[in-house]
Amino acid sequence: MDDKALVSQYRPLAAAAGIGSILGSGIIVGLSATITVWQKGLGLTNSEVGVISAALTFAIAIGGFLSGPVGRMFGLMRSFNWMNLVYALGALICVFAPSYVVLLLGVIVTGLASGMDLPLSLTVISHDAPNDKVSSSLVSSTQVYWQIGIFISYICSFIVSKMSGATGARIVFAILTVIALITWLWRTFSTKFKTFHEKGNQYRAADEKTTSNEVSGGSAIKLLFSGSKKNHYLGLFLGIFIFYIFWNLLANTFGQFQTFTLVQANASQTFATGAGIVLNFVGLAAVMLFSSVAAGPKRNTFFIVGMIIQAAAMFGLAISSHDLWPIVIAIGCYNIGNNIAGEAIYKVWTQESFPVESRASLQGFMNGFSRFACGLFAFVTPALVMPSVIRYTMFGFTALIAIGFVGGLVVIALQKKYGISEGEKG
Repeated sequence: MDDKALVSQYRPLAAAAGIGSILGSGIIVGLSATITVWQKGLGLTNSEVGVISAALTFAIAIGGFLSGPVGRMFGLMRSFNWMNLVYALGALICVFAPSYVVLLLGVIVTGLASGMDLPLSLTVISHDAPNDKVSSSLVSSTQVYWQIGIFISYICSFIVSKMSGATGARIVFAILTVIALITWLWRTFSTKFKTFHEKGNQYRAADEKTTSNEVSGGSAIKLLFSGSKKNHYLGLFLGIFIFYIFWNLLANTFGQFQTFTLVQANASQTFATGAGIVLNFVGLAAVMLFSSVAAGPKRNTFFIVGMIIQAAAMFGLAISSHDLWPIVIAIGCYNIGNNIAGEAIYKVWTQESFPVESRASLQGFMNGFSRFACGLFAFVTPALVMPSVIRYTMFGFTALIAIGFVGGLVVIALQKKYGISEGEKG
């Protein structure tokens, strides 16, 4: 069977993993879009709102750090199957939360489960996939689901926005609960997935026969800092890490004030939010296009073009006259570049650059550290978006992209050197 047919065969597994991404972006956007509703409904203070928002960010970060140990403790497949039940429990606590403390508890539980699920889901895909080209294509496709989760949360929040009290927010979290429960049942009881997992064990057993015990049995730390291949893995890790940290600082922060930037250019709130939806559709189309080339040599070209577009968009905003339409165009260009040279290629690089046993730990660490850094950065974000300094902020964002670009180019060079580029593992 050729690779295209194999990708089609394994597409349901990517969908089951991808729904975890829907839930991941869903809880982030769902909370941010309903936090004012929670505040009015539960009588929360501004400081309590801040604590809840920060708690979600740091819970997701901690969940990322814990994904590797949890996967080893309970088993990769068992953790993959049951993590959405934990998510559903946390979301359900939020649905019935009568007070600040209970809502905070539910947000923390949901965030921890979400942070753990993403690295585990991607590792399951790469474990079960018959080869690295199929794995790269499937892993990159999960980013489409992340974008879908954003849309679902915004649409649901918009529909229930006029309901009294905290009812609308409870409905949004109830929808997330239902999606999580359905995903838990699908992952756990699907006979097709059980067959994929069994075949995956056979593929990995065959790989171990051609891999030294040092690589197949070592921990993530051992692989990075000891053994004959320490320079191999450490170089790839540092390149991916540098790219992702600097890219994500921009993506996370800029995403928070795209609407603010438009409003500062004298756009109405309706225009700003409507433009945001349209621009996100542009991003969705871009990530779907990248997914179609993720397993082939064109992905490196996409990466280079995408990073240049992102840098140009930030630089353009820095030197613009702050008229409305140039800003809209710059944000649209950024959304294209961001989605063809961003989270999707980071996921592919991480999953194909390291042995299966280490992928959840390594990706969990990078996800967790990045989320933690973004959480800390959020404390200074309000100061960065003030009209008097926003021009300098955009110059700073251009520099972030340039540093991340260098990290990505290092990864591309090392993958070619070690024969693991473009889905062809040597």
